[in-house]
Amino acid sequence: MVLGTDRRVLTLGIARMADALGNSFLIVVLPLFIASGRVSLAGIAGVRLGVGPVSFLVTESLLIGVVLSLFGFLNSFSQPFTGRLSDRTGRRRVYILFGLGLLAVASAAYLVVTSYWLVLVLRALQGLAAGFTIPSTVALVNELATSDDRGGNFGVFNTLRLIGFGFGPIVAGVVIETVSVDAAFAVAVVGALVSFLLVVILVEDPERTEASAADDLSVAVRGEGSFLDPVFALGIGTFCMAIGIALFATLEGQVNERLSQGTFLFGVQFGAVVIANVVFQIPVGRASDRVGRRPFLLAGFLLLIPSVAAQGFVTDSLLMVVARFVQGAAVAMVFAPSLALAGDLAGEGESGTTLSVLTMAFGLGVAFGPLLSGFLERFGFAVPFVFGAVLAVLAFVITYSQVDETVTDARGLRRPIPQDD
Repeated sequence: MVLGTDRRVLTLGIARMADALGNSFLIVVLPLFIASGRVSLAGIAGVRLGVGPVSFLVTESLLIGVVLSLFGFLNSFSQPFTGRLSDRTGRRRVYILFGLGLLAVASAAYLVVTSYWLVLVLRALQGLAAGFTIPSTVALVNELATSDDRGGNFGVFNTLRLIGFGFGPIVAGVVIETVSVDAAFAVAVVGALVSFLLVVILVEDPERTEASAADDLSVAVRGEGSFLDPVFALGIGTFCMAIGIALFATLEGQVNERLSQGTFLFGVQFGAVVIANVVFQIPVGRASDRVGRRPFLLAGFLLLIPSVAAQGFVTDSLLMVVARFVQGAAVAMVFAPSLALAGDLAGEGESGTTLSVLTMAFGLGVAFGPLLSGFLERFGFAVPFVFGAVLAVLAFVITYSQVDETVTDARGLRRPIPQDD
């Protein structure tokens, strides 16, 4: 084992790193690809939809936003179904491989399409592909862990995934400027294929059978002894957290103008959240195995409040980097412990269904965040970030009141879950 982590978990993390690097390329590449003129927007851009005061003009920026958001929505909404499917069949690996193969094919197909509608179709296919890979991968990580190392395993897994996601846009910029947009699409294909090969060679499903899957794999909303089911409550918190992360991306022009800075500094600020996650995920995950999940969850949501709000008021580029880094540290305190706590509560054969609540919530938050910030910014630059801070308050309150500790010997802020007699 490396870093005290199961080899298969490391392999899954590295596979997700390669996949995330390739997929995050497309966040940078697709807007340039659509705006380059290679994709026909005839009969779409410039059209006014709606009637009277509720009408709006379809702009190139809006069409780009639809493409980017479509991935998140389809990815997120498909996850409960694909997670449940993997639980029912007792198989994870085959769905991971199917999703990675579909991602590779769709990424390659961008090189030959010239229609905006076909770009939408390919992005939709990639969203569905991610809907297969994400819940199955996370469920497999959970099943390869125990309550003693689950937080650490998720910390390692998330760190590797975030390295790929965080460095993808940076590498994409270099590839685009030094080679071409087509080369960037090729890198996305290679990322998916590398992930595919790693899973084929090094990962097997744990020994379990279809019969081990629970009969009832529905997602619980109401809890036993509490208003909300703890996993559903964590899903709400994760959704709020993800919106706070995604608010920043849409406002590049406004941020650069406000702080009198260029694209490079914006990239540093955008990446600060990811860098902080890479730094803190593993130690936080392992610490949550020893002292409990709940203290980190509460501290993380509490730290999110000022760090998100500050981004709406700072007027210095360095202070924005600091605010974003603190936000990333807060996210690290929430993410791995949330997955670990949900994994603690998942019964045998239920990992895909249970953990898909959190992965779906994160994907939805990332998809809604840019749309919300684009809408709220018209009321003032600080408004989206104040809204994000309010969501962090909501997440803190829900977690404090609805989520109990699952590590039975945890110290501090301990409210152990009721045990059956």
